[in-house]
Amino acid sequence: MTVRDIFDTMSYGPAPESATEAMAWLDRHNRRFGHFIDGSFTDPGETFATRNPATGDELAQVTQGTEADVARAVAAARRAQPKWAKLSGHQRAKILYALARLVQKHALLLAVLETLDNGKPIRESRDIDVPLVARHFYYHAGLAQLLPKEHPEATPLGVCGQIIPWNFPLLMLAWKVAPALAAGNTVVLKPAEYTPLTALLFAEISREAGLPKGVLNIVTGDGATGAALVAAQVDKIAFTGSTEVGRKIRTATAGRGIALTLELGGKSPYIVFDDADLDSAVEGLVDAIWFNQGQVCCAGSRLLVQEGIAERFHDKLKRRMDGLRIGDPLDKCIDVGAIVDPVQLATITRMVEGASEGTLYRAATPVPPGCFYPPTLITGLTPSARLCQEEIFGPVLVSMTFRTPEDAVSLANNTRYGLAASVWTENVNLALDLAPKIAAGVVWVNGTNMFDAAAGFGGLRESGFGREGGWEGLMAYLKPAGKTATLKPIAPFAQPSEPEAPALDRTAKLYIGGKQARPDSGYSRPVWGPKGALLGHVGLGNRKDIRNAVEAAHAAKGWAKTTAHNRAQVIYYIAENLSARAPEFAARLKAMTGRPGEAEVEAAIDRLFTYAAWADKWEGAVKPVPLRGVALAMNEPTGVIGALCPDEAPLLGLVSIMAPAIAMGNRVVLVPSHPFPLAATDLYQVLDTSDLPGGVVNIVTGDPADLAKTLAGHMDVDAVWSFAGADLSRLIEAESASNLKRTWVNNGRARDWSGPAGEGREFLRAATEVKTIWVPYGE
Repeated sequence: MTVRDIFDTMSYGPAPESATEAMAWLDRHNRRFGHFIDGSFTDPGETFATRNPATGDELAQVTQGTEADVARAVAAARRAQPKWAKLSGHQRAKILYALARLVQKHALLLAVLETLDNGKPIRESRDIDVPLVARHFYYHAGLAQLLPKEHPEATPLGVCGQIIPWNFPLLMLAWKVAPALAAGNTVVLKPAEYTPLTALLFAEISREAGLPKGVLNIVTGDGATGAALVAAQVDKIAFTGSTEVGRKIRTATAGRGIALTLELGGKSPYIVFDDADLDSAVEGLVDAIWFNQGQVCCAGSRLLVQEGIAERFHDKLKRRMDGLRIGDPLDKCIDVGAIVDPVQLATITRMVEGASEGTLYRAATPVPPGCFYPPTLITGLTPSARLCQEEIFGPVLVSMTFRTPEDAVSLANNTRYGLAASVWTENVNLALDLAPKIAAGVVWVNGTNMFDAAAGFGGLRESGFGREGGWEGLMAYLKPAGKTATLKPIAPFAQPSEPEAPALDRTAKLYIGGKQARPDSGYSRPVWGPKGALLGHVGLGNRKDIRNAVEAAHAAKGWAKTTAHNRAQVIYYIAENLSARAPEFAARLKAMTGRPGEAEVEAAIDRLFTYAAWADKWEGAVKPVPLRGVALAMNEPTGVIGALCPDEAPLLGLVSIMAPAIAMGNRVVLVPSHPFPLAATDLYQVLDTSDLPGGVVNIVTGDPADLAKTLAGHMDVDAVWSFAGADLSRLIEAESASNLKRTWVNNGRARDWSGPAGEGREFLRAATEVKTIWVPYGE
């Protein structure tokens, strides 16, 4: 072909990247790898092959990790952790900085090895993945430096078990290892079975940075190895992968008192309005769904295009699809590389061929033999179609149309996931109006797949919980300093042999939707004082009462849209009305507990003032990302929170839970102190006179042990907090796996509700989700 022919056709010639150095590195290890434990490689054990997905050729043999291997790695991490945590922030920062520099030094080797092992185009591993890896270690070197002064109250969790996927092997390592080390933790990391090589290379490089032995450990293997790590004696599990496996991990870690973050699947909407720059939106869509062959958790796999432009947009998209180049991932001219493994290819093929509706279009571009799949568009699907609801995890785009912005939001949220979304429009007012309405942890305006170490990334719903990146990501690797005592259960006072009953019966009802309600069970129980006085009766709530309370909470969704100032006004008003009845509440507390109640009432009033103050001061941030634009970190309400209140502080504990939740715009279903419930049933009289909309606070009395399972398993509850006297942590965490809701439980440990542990930022973080909204600007 002549130069003139090339200019006439504008076709690309091959531009292969050399794999010589990567192959030489494999050869230096005889293409057989053990684990990396306590600063050195172990001898290989029973091994399995890792292959180049583009060719099927074996790259190396990697050791299958056993329970004993995991135990050795955890023991090494446990030995190293105290010394690593005692280093100054500056000392840890220097090592993280050295890791960043070494990643840059070995950037091409890492990129080529990533492409060989994973199948992604070299342009992506070289120009996106590896630079972001270095960025994460640079950024977290800075966080390590600042941490002791910015958060002196925090301490590292200990040993962190981390399990990463095969779609971004090295980048996911950086997302997890960098914040863990910056916070003073040590790590046992299991890379994906298909793509372990860059993790092993990184481990080797880490020795050059002076990382102490045992701080970073790599154990390779399949799902059984991951299960062994989840079951090991670690202090945190951080997992990125499928929702199915994430659910199993949530169940397996329930009740163990360890931290958990999950970054799971997605079915992200890509919304195109009729005023959008359509050519830019098409290019963005190429990046959204065919980047990394569509094997991206936040891929824009659901195209929602406004009805009036749908045909024109689809035509433009098909022409662009036909120009995509599929082939050898080491060729710098290739747009779409290989699917990671024949198993994944078979899954994609099966899902597409099994579709019972829709019109299928495949890119008119040559597809090489082997583990490749062409860019595919499927139109004419209904929102309930399997391909619109389930994650395909391949280069397959499904498309639907909408008429109005309200339709677009409804379709966008019509999924069990909530990871990311893209909105394309030239009307920034429209974009910023939609962003808070879309159930997603990340929203990109006129862009897609933008990531940075400073900007938190993570999902809602069945896309998991927790954030990676930014200060919010670092906090997931820290805990409050200090030790807590074992929580001592408090039983209700028993009926005396000679009860002292009042002349008039008083049976407190439930409080649901702003109204008093009789319990569905038709039963109540007496509340006895310490000296034998019958103080009244309370209803015994059941699952139907919880259902009604959750429905009432959802009906009060307008509370989340109320301005922070107005929410503060209502909470101040609650405090004012409680103060007016302070002697009455103090007497009630003394009658129930036998202790003077004045101090607890005053502390409850003080706490209401605190969260009224916080209501309009829990601020978001503008993240300094490397972009001509802004990344807004917005604190949004979690949603509907079910909370089991502490027994030992019947008024203060309830207020300490209720106030931060509603201050942030949440609605709550509260189960009050079981032995001392009458303070809560008296409080709803205060709420009734404080302009609080019905349904924002709902109170269901009864045994927390009976109500916890219903709350935790309820599909329309977004989070459950438990500070009840009975240790219900395991039950709640296990049941929460149904919809992977957030949980915050006491693990049977006491909390000083009158001290600093009873209030503050920990409660505000639990009451909010960080949504990152990326807004590029300029020409």
